[in-house]
Amino acid sequence: MRIRTLALAAALGTSLALTGCAAPGSDDMDHDPTPAGESAPAGHNDADVAFAAGMKAHHEQAIEMSDLLLAKDGVDPAVAELAEQIKAAQGPEIDTMSGWLEEWGGGHAGHSGGSHEGMMSDDDLGALESAEGAEASRLFLEQMIEHHEGAITMARAQMNDGVNADAVDLAETIIETQGEEITLMRELLGGL
Repeated sequence: MRIRTLALAAALGTSLALTGCAAPGSDDMDHDPTPAGESAPAGHNDADVAFAAGMKAHHEQAIEMSDLLLAKDGVDPAVAELAEQIKAAQGPEIDTMSGWLEEWGGGHAGHSGGSHEGMMSDDDLGALESAEGAEASRLFLEQMIEHHEGAITMARAQMNDGVNADAVDLAETIIETQGEEITLMRELLGGL
């Protein structure tokens, strides 16, 4: 009886070791750390939580920057229109990511590491707040280009590391739309 119990324990240990260890580069290791046969809670991983928390804060700052610009007189109308467009796109995305974070029980993971790429400092925001007219338009475009480039970096990391299909889809949308906006902003800068 004891030999049979030891053999069963050894077989079980081997089985657990084999299912828990994926070879480097295999799909199980790269995309889903959850053992086979189990689903990740709410279909997400730490990268998804970090992306949602970090991008939510990132979007909130883009809206703050847009509000600073839109409160000014003498701003280039095309730049003001872009600021409105940014607010209209990113407001609903903030709501979506807030919902994910509430569902996932996250919200703090995005505050670590390089998850705030392209964020403006208090001094940067102060300079934008102080600027007027054409100078405000120019500064907004320069800062928002950097801000969008950071968002694209964050979104690419999500596409590489995230497992939540909705979050990966949002990352893909951010890469596409903010890439287009960067092209537009560079054209607008050239015309100021």
